[in-house]
Amino acid sequence: MTVHPPGPLWSGRASNRAQWLLAAAGAACLALGVQLAVDGSWTSGIAPLLMSVVGCLAAGLLILYGTLAFVHVAVTVDAEAVQVRCGYVGLPRRTIRLSEVASAAFLPRVTPQQWGGWGYRWRPEKGTAMIVRRGEGLELRLDDGQRFTVTVDDAENAVLVIRTHLRALARPDHP
Repeated sequence: MTVHPPGPLWSGRASNRAQWLLAAAGAACLALGVQLAVDGSWTSGIAPLLMSVVGCLAAGLLILYGTLAFVHVAVTVDAEAVQVRCGYVGLPRRTIRLSEVASAAFLPRVTPQQWGGWGYRWRPEKGTAMIVRRGEGLELRLDDGQRFTVTVDDAENAVLVIRTHLRALARPDHP
């Protein structure tokens, strides 16, 4: 049996500071909703005002969650799995066991346009991805044929660590 040291073998992250501009827009929508609720004129009836307040609050919350969830991504490789967590809450998150990984590849240039934008993405011809910015990333090909891509700094070293661990998993243990 192989004993692996505790803790991560590799960890990295990627950030997108431009997302903060969108977060500010979400906060502005929330503030507008609160402003309308507190100081709104009831002269045109309650239904239009209520719809405006609810619309502003809902739009603000959706924008805020969508941007804060994908302002950064953290990737950790340990002896068992690759774990990907987004944003400050850590959601969405994905854990891929190394025993399910067939191969790992370094991608020098990943763009949001390739995936249809930022965030957690799925494309039938490409698989799934967590895209927080353009730049380097890593791609995992799974045993079931699926692919998972994530943009992360120092992705080339992550791929080297994963490949080294995959070779160790492929070797049967001898006493």
